[in-house]
Amino acid sequence: MEYKVVIGAKDGKSYQKELKDAEAEALHDKLLGQTVSGDALGFAGYEFLITGGSDKCGFPMRKGIQKPRLKVMVGKSVGYSGKQRSTKKNKNRKQKGLLKRRTVCGERITKIIRQVNLKVTKEGPAPLGEAPAQETPKEE
Repeated sequence: MEYKVVIGAKDGKSYQKELKDAEAEALHDKLLGQTVSGDALGFAGYEFLITGGSDKCGFPMRKGIQKPRLKVMVGKSVGYSGKQRSTKKNKNRKQKGLLKRRTVCGERITKIIRQVNLKVTKEGPAPLGEAPAQETPKEE
């Protein structure tokens, strides 16, 4: 099992990390909106909130969907950004009430999910940008 994690820090920057095996197991079967301990993910002292993600085909996760993948009618929200339609009066204004059928995946983190978005709710002692233990390159 393997997840790509994008962590949104409080300073506005985002950091990426790939989680494998035991670290990825801490995220498995969690739902959108749940909190995860940073100790299980390799970030001591941190606490994260699961805010979103996408599956192996790139479909976004959406809260309230229980099935792995589903086609739903959505307005401007997760999975659809609305459509740009302009008239002479209203230039560059999005049309209200426009719906479109879009494919989204469920709110549970399963084996088909590839990317998980997290938000920092509690900061730890070490900054996120630092790697905990980097290997030194071999000199020949």
